[in-house]
Amino acid sequence: MTEVVIYADGACRGNPGPGGWGAWLQSGEHEQELFGGEPLTTNNRMELTAVIQALASLRRRSRVTVYTDSEYVKNGITAWIHGWKARGWKTADRKPVKNIELWQRLDELNAAHEVQWRWVRGHAGDPGNERADRLANRGVDSVRP
Repeated sequence: MTEVVIYADGACRGNPGPGGWGAWLQSGEHEQELFGGEPLTTNNRMELTAVIQALASLRRRSRVTVYTDSEYVKNGITAWIHGWKARGWKTADRKPVKNIELWQRLDELNAAHEVQWRWVRGHAGDPGNERADRLANRGVDSVRP
């Protein structure tokens, strides 16, 4: 099975405001950079979109390690999602899960691969995280007038 390392990040200038997402993928000697943006969004949506776009770009089932500086993404997909699904996509206090369509898509992609989730401190000098951050900011720049 192909092994892939993904560093993913989201950025937003204003929250909500123009936002971007970026991902750097590595597999053996191959690497790929992805980024994009939305004119009006939130940081959490961009963090989720970065991981979704990266996983969706994989052409076959892979063994993936995802590095994210978003505790929202890491905790959501590894812990909170089980309760949300058991409660019909409601939070513990019975409110609808925010960004449900993104969480449902991420859940599908997570099941399509063997994914290990790793949290990394943002803006702390991790080369992969810094590269993903630069890509996310390119995404913001791509939608700003």
